[in-house]
Amino acid sequence: MMGPAHSLSGAAAWLGVGAAAAAAGHPMPWPVLLVGALICAGAALAPDLDHKAATISRSFGPVSRWLCEIVDKLSYAVYKATKKPGDPRRSGGHRTLTHTWLWAVLIGAGCSVTAIAVDRWGVLAILFVHMVLAIEGLLWRAARGSSSDVLVWLLAATSAWILADILDQPGQGSDWLFTAPGQEYLWLGLPVVLGALVHDLGDALTVSGCPVLWPIPVGRKRWYPVGPPKAMRFRAGSWVELKVLMPVFMVLGGVGGAVALNVI
Repeated sequence: MMGPAHSLSGAAAWLGVGAAAAAAGHPMPWPVLLVGALICAGAALAPDLDHKAATISRSFGPVSRWLCEIVDKLSYAVYKATKKPGDPRRSGGHRTLTHTWLWAVLIGAGCSVTAIAVDRWGVLAILFVHMVLAIEGLLWRAARGSSSDVLVWLLAATSAWILADILDQPGQGSDWLFTAPGQEYLWLGLPVVLGALVHDLGDALTVSGCPVLWPIPVGRKRWYPVGPPKAMRFRAGSWVELKVLMPVFMVLGGVGGAVALNVI
């Protein structure tokens, strides 16, 4: 799928988690619901860091472009080193390492560790990065073009600072789910993992499928392209994505948010 659909699906997924938590009698504080949805929307773009034309690869200027090249080469090297006889030859690393459940878990765990070990500045860094990606994904028309990069960064930095201040207030969510002293913001890794997995599932619906199960082998392939029957798949950016899936994600996200906030 394309960036906007990935971001919408990520936000909708976290709002759905919020609805499930409310139905189970453990509602999220509204700042957790909001911040989690934005982080998940941003994290749903992150696996495409292995593609130089992806939104994330141009979101942070030369830094993200340089990182994209490194991740692409790393992913390709891992693919060549671990592929089985049934896996096809490739010329690059797109839709390999960063599109797996293992990558999602490691990135999410890294964010949680950073939030605890680096304290406030680590939290702000995580929020900033994902706010930039969320803005780029959800407001892609307004954020399009290099001239808007600085404005996006400023908006993301301001939003990260304000939201961190709100979460730090008693009862507003810094210690949501993990309440022991020193475990504040440990939950930040959860929307990161969810966003990456939602991205993988979205790509699995497209023609090429997605090797989300790696390194678990399936038959003669270790990089098995998970997906529905080929007749049910679509091309990224096609009318199915734009006219069907994106409106569905918007509706599901709205309903999930309303349930999570006890509006309905």
